[in-house]
Amino acid sequence: QVQLVESGGGLVQAGGSLRLSCAASGRTFSSYAVDWFRQAPGKEREFVAAISRNGGSTYYPESVKGRFTISRDNAKNTVYLLMNNLKPEDTAVYYCAAKITHTDQAIIIGGDIWGQGTQVIVSS
Repeated sequence: QVQLVESGGGLVQAGGSLRLSCAASGRTFSSYAVDWFRQAPGKEREFVAAISRNGGSTYYPESVKGRFTISRDNAKNTVYLLMNNLKPEDTAVYYCAAKITHTDQAIIIGGDIWGQGTQVIVSS
């Protein structure tokens, strides 16, 4: 039912910022918790951030904590990933994923529905 489309990727110099968007179709988006993942060539897909269905709970791995911020605007059916102080090792294709949850607080890691990804390249 819900479909996801990522956008906002591009080429940025180290130390710069980007804001990625995950736009969802469907009328039940507010029921979905959402994750961001990334995958660089030759590497496994890596968890980046998670947010509960109403935005009240978030979770980050140590690799991005303090630099990345996940947020959402359910009125716009969109989840965002603000990436500050970007490093070359952040270069990857970034994906969002969603899963229906039944509480406002629930965080999920790994979703049932995935977008097509958006490329982020950080140059030195």
